[in-house]
Amino acid sequence: MTAAQDARDERAEAGKAADGAAAETAVYVYGVVPSDVVIDPEAKGIGDPRTPVALIAHRDVAALVGEVPLGTRLGTPDDLVAHAEVLDGAAAEVPVLPLRFGAVMPDRSAVVEELLAPHEQRFSDALQALEGRIQLVVKGRYVQETVLREIIGELPEARRLQERIARVPAEVSRDDRIALGELIAASVEARRAADTRRFAQLLDGLGIAYTVREPTHEFDAVHIACLLKREDEGRLLHECARFARDNEHRIDMQLLGPMAAYDFVGAGPPEG
Repeated sequence: MTAAQDARDERAEAGKAADGAAAETAVYVYGVVPSDVVIDPEAKGIGDPRTPVALIAHRDVAALVGEVPLGTRLGTPDDLVAHAEVLDGAAAEVPVLPLRFGAVMPDRSAVVEELLAPHEQRFSDALQALEGRIQLVVKGRYVQETVLREIIGELPEARRLQERIARVPAEVSRDDRIALGELIAASVEARRAADTRRFAQLLDGLGIAYTVREPTHEFDAVHIACLLKREDEGRLLHECARFARDNEHRIDMQLLGPMAAYDFVGAGPPEG
């Protein structure tokens, strides 16, 4: 056997080993970014231990990816946190089209052939529209004691039920407690709608795009995702602070982000 034959045999064996290693893993896709971005070499994604984040490029677009062992059970709370951290960290610097829950594809070729290439123009246009913009979330929550005091003070029926509940044992007041709870929930919902409209009017005045999110807590007052130019972040922060002052001791306000623009764009899952 010649030296050249030995070398060919070694390359063939190496190829088989590489194919076997590749067959043991799949590619997890976080989202889509411009192909000229530079990945932080320290960036880590899902997995235990967390796995490095890499880039698979196709012309002007690229996928943020990581490797996962085949058969890995995904979607744990830790996975969701890691997924969001990768996307939000990228979105703080560059436009990102997020996959909300990620997608698992068999290999790098599939990422290009099934995700990037068929949708290249749509992704490119969406990324261009996001250039220089960020998503922030305005979150306001009622101070429970304050809003309950408002409701009891405004609704005679709520006061009557509260007084009757206080006079009898808990096992006797079950129906009254249910009725009071329903009154309070309906009143909080009406207040939420009104306060959300008030804050949305401020956003209209700033020319900021927004979408109202569903509440995540029974005492949520405002929950709005905003898409804005990076230079407008200070203006939004100012309006949040002013709204908080106007509702002092009634609504606690937070401005969350920047984060990936989940509420406005997305890469979408690969078809098929």
